Amino acid sequence: MEEGKGNRGENLRRFILSQTDKGPLPFSQFMEWCLYHPEYGYYQSKGVTTGAQGDYYTSPSVSPLFGHLIAKQLFQMAEILGGEEFDLVEMGGGRGFLCEDILDWVEKTSPDFYQRLRYHLIETSSPFLKEQRERLSEREREGRVFWIDPKLFGEGKVQIQGCFLSNELVDAFPIHRVILDQGKLREIYVTHRNGQFEEHWGELSSPGIASYFRSMGIALHEGQKAEVNLSALEWMENVARCLQRGFVLTIDYGYLAEELYAPHRREGTLLCYFQHEASGNPYERLGEQDITSHVNFTSLIRKGEEVGLRFTGLVPQYRFLIGLGILEQMETLGKELSELDGLKLRLSLKHLIEPEMGMGEVFKVLIQHKGMDQPQLDGLRDLGSISWPASAEGDRRLG
Repeated sequence: MEEGKGNRGENLRRFILSQTDKGPLPFSQFMEWCLYHPEYGYYQSKGVTTGAQGDYYTSPSVSPLFGHLIAKQLFQMAEILGGEEFDLVEMGGGRGFLCEDILDWVEKTSPDFYQRLRYHLIETSSPFLKEQRERLSEREREGRVFWIDPKLFGEGKVQIQGCFLSNELVDAFPIHRVILDQGKLREIYVTHRNGQFEEHWGELSSPGIASYFRSMGIALHEGQKAEVNLSALEWMENVARCLQRGFVLTIDYGYLAEELYAPHRREGTLLCYFQHEASGNPYERLGEQDITSHVNFTSLIRKGEEVGLRFTGLVPQYRFLIGLGILEQMETLGKELSELDGLKLRLSLKHLIEPEMGMGEVFKVLIQHKGMDQPQLDGLRDLGSISWPASAEGDRRLG
């Protein structure tokens, strides 16, 4: 397996090799250091970017309209909750684009809601935190944007009424990797030989791994590899502890457990991203590539129910955005632009809602609620048969 290159990768490689000298590492620890090591981790790199010049796309980097539609849903949530203030906590806000787009829409569309809204960010990446503070400095001076120390969240010392929001957060939590070997569930560890990383099967490092599958009635097939995101369960517990009343809005790519652990996924879903190219090798470009795995939404729903977060709904991203009016927005914006600019806009937005090729199907939107009866939200509404505007239908055929 190849090793990381460059100063960052070489320093991180030497550090991890020194740790494997003490014994094999659970893959979760290896991944945590690759992404979050305070000096050499990927998310501490000044070069981490999203969009065309980065390693991967996120929905906010595709179009501001994504944030505007999220803002519409948040406005409806605030109306349901009532009260004088609505606290929005975005975790893992990256470069601050989503926050910027949400606040732009709220300020222009609902000045009353803008005065009620208190936008909090929780960020562990120093470069992202710096960029957020620069991008949102004016909003901070207005008293609309605040930053919360991640340690306070982890200790349950944050108490809000409003909404916890995350977009592509859970997929980057460190995961345990397992394999069914001769009928026994074994964990994948990282070790090395002559400076080269190798994988080694061993006993489970946590009893939570076996119970993770038992609780969902999932049985792997012989030789099948899979990921177990115990960090996501801990995160859900912390969210429930900090949310007094309101909603949890989680956007990420993944599936329900039955589909996520289907037999055809023999190698699991671990992926690495570098300059928009995907690979399955986490042992190259250490600290210089993103490492992710698909989210198990069944586990988030079940853990939520255990800790007091009731299930509101789970829909593909395209349904969520269509329910909030993205097709109508595409039609309206198209009339305000030249034919060429309108086509460019629609093709970029198509990436957010195209079920087969874009983010529309594999990305899901999970909403949970606490402290109220079952709320009715536009992003979860039954769409019936979708009527695509003529321009959008033409763009779909172009795709």
